[in-house]
Amino acid sequence: MSEAEPDIRKGLVGVVADVSAVSKVMPETNSLTYRGYPVQDLAEQCSFEEVAYLLWNGELPNAAQLASFRREESSQRALTPALLEVIRAFPRDAHPMDAIRTAVSFMGMEDPEAADTSEPATRRKAMRLLAKIPTAIAAAHRASKGQDAIAPDPSLTFSENFFHLVFGKVPQPEVVKAFDVSLTLYAEHGFNASTFTARTITSTGADLHGAVVGGIAALKGPLHGGANEAVMHMLSEIGEPARAVEWLQSRFDHRALVMGFGHRVYKHGDSRVPTMTQYAEKMAEVVGDRRWMEMSRLLAAEMLAKKNIHPNLDFPAGPAYHLMGFDIPLFTPIFVAARITGWSAHVIEQAADNRLIRPLSHYTGATQRAVPAMADRR
Repeated sequence: MSEAEPDIRKGLVGVVADVSAVSKVMPETNSLTYRGYPVQDLAEQCSFEEVAYLLWNGELPNAAQLASFRREESSQRALTPALLEVIRAFPRDAHPMDAIRTAVSFMGMEDPEAADTSEPATRRKAMRLLAKIPTAIAAAHRASKGQDAIAPDPSLTFSENFFHLVFGKVPQPEVVKAFDVSLTLYAEHGFNASTFTARTITSTGADLHGAVVGGIAALKGPLHGGANEAVMHMLSEIGEPARAVEWLQSRFDHRALVMGFGHRVYKHGDSRVPTMTQYAEKMAEVVGDRRWMEMSRLLAAEMLAKKNIHPNLDFPAGPAYHLMGFDIPLFTPIFVAARITGWSAHVIEQAADNRLIRPLSHYTGATQRAVPAMADRR
């Protein structure tokens, strides 16, 4: 390939940018793994706290390590009065992703170790962010409705506490389990757009809070984390299962994007989808409303038959969160509450063997030229 005709990979498709031991989609099984463990097995057999420990430490915790991890996380959940005051001042119509991005930035200004980029300090800050981000998400959500923030309850698990923070009560165990499973499935996914953003920021020597703020900004986009919200908006637009196939055909006719389908990594279906679909179906049973899952079933079958495109994780996660009672704008912030674990693992990994990420571009603009005098400009 000559210098004049470089091999340009738009979207960095197929480019291997670095090494990582955090996660991989195993080609022989088409299964996403965290530190070697299939994510569907982790979701079924482990709590989200165990998965967070695994991502940060490389191995699953024993009972004593898990108990210590949970004590540390639950003790760090409270927000400062200053941050709560800032959250109350957010515009009522602010998107929750903008709210949590701003809240994390404020946390960075408050954190006494904000500028310390050593691994021990980064690990301590990661724990604080894991603990505080759900509190900030819920506080901002409630403030947007004119409601007071609810103090976190250290006696509750991570997932139980999130429901407590948002609704003031913990639902039945089947609902909590479905939510916990979703957090595990969303926790990590290799060099996705938000993780690569966080690693790029880390490569400059910036601190964890800066990397996470960048990750949140990337995750907001509808082609990344915001897709779970778009899926539920799509289902709401369709309204009834009887309209699903006709609605989808109209999208085909106009060559319009259908949210929740396709993935750059998976060629034979997203390995996380069967597990999330199973728990979304359980939620439909608990709530007694099968409309959303029936629409989803029809859309998925038609997309596969007509386009040979499989759904991704956002497709079942959207209706699952809706059935749990969450407002649609909260779906992507929930993604943040899970993905902080993966982002932090990658920040630690990037910093341990760092090199500034600085790719080249192939210039297609004007050739070098002289600046004309004002009188000669037309």
